[in-house]
Amino acid sequence: MNIARHLALVDELCFRPFPAEHGPSDEGTAAPGYFTAVLESSHGLGGRDPGERAATVEQYEKVRDALYERLAPRWGETAPHNLDTVLLRTEREEIPEPWAGLSARARVAYLWEAEGTGRWVALAVVDRDGTDEVRLLAVVTQEAPP
Repeated sequence: MNIARHLALVDELCFRPFPAEHGPSDEGTAAPGYFTAVLESSHGLGGRDPGERAATVEQYEKVRDALYERLAPRWGETAPHNLDTVLLRTEREEIPEPWAGLSARARVAYLWEAEGTGRWVALAVVDRDGTDEVRLLAVVTQEAPP
């Protein structure tokens, strides 16, 4: 865990030009209008030991909360955004990326409009799929949250 490195990456993504095509990036994935950066990953933890998985989720939530504590003074305090609601809406309406994909993988996210950038920042722990690895993601997008 390196909070300073994670913050520097979020800051960089707030100003980096979006790519013209969807594809991998050094930090995760990139697409027209958004970046998804993997800040922490359990690297294959997947569906193995449930206790180890739960400990990893808790650890990543602590890192996410530490990042929140650094970003809230800058962009404002915010309550966690319930992504379950967004996921339910995907059944009835077209939810744009990256929000549809994020809601399919995470339950909550901290969200900010990054002042002066025209971009939104989300921090979320991806843990919905018990057979997949746990990740801490930063999503930077020009698309306002639904």
